[in-house]
Amino acid sequence: MGKTYYVYILASQRNGTLYIGVTNDLARRVWEHREGLIPGFTKKYGVKHLVYYERFGDIGLAIHREKQMKKYKREWKLNLIQRDNVEWRDLYEDFIG
Repeated sequence: MGKTYYVYILASQRNGTLYIGVTNDLARRVWEHREGLIPGFTKKYGVKHLVYYERFGDIGLAIHREKQMKKYKREWKLNLIQRDNVEWRDLYEDFIG
């Protein structure tokens, strides 16, 4: 079985500050954001709620998607989240099971 990669969106609160990233270990990476272990943007703005993610079997495709998503306007990103996560729930607990 191949490795899985994730493109994810974190939010500071509903319709708040958004952050898009890519990782091969979504549970660990989101935990690091939640605990404030990653210096920079997410720590500074309290961006720690997992509101959207996509799975990929190829790192190149995941990175391409991340770059693509970052270029889109905020409204497009909000609509993407809203489509799959109407209540803007933090998906972290569901993801880690």
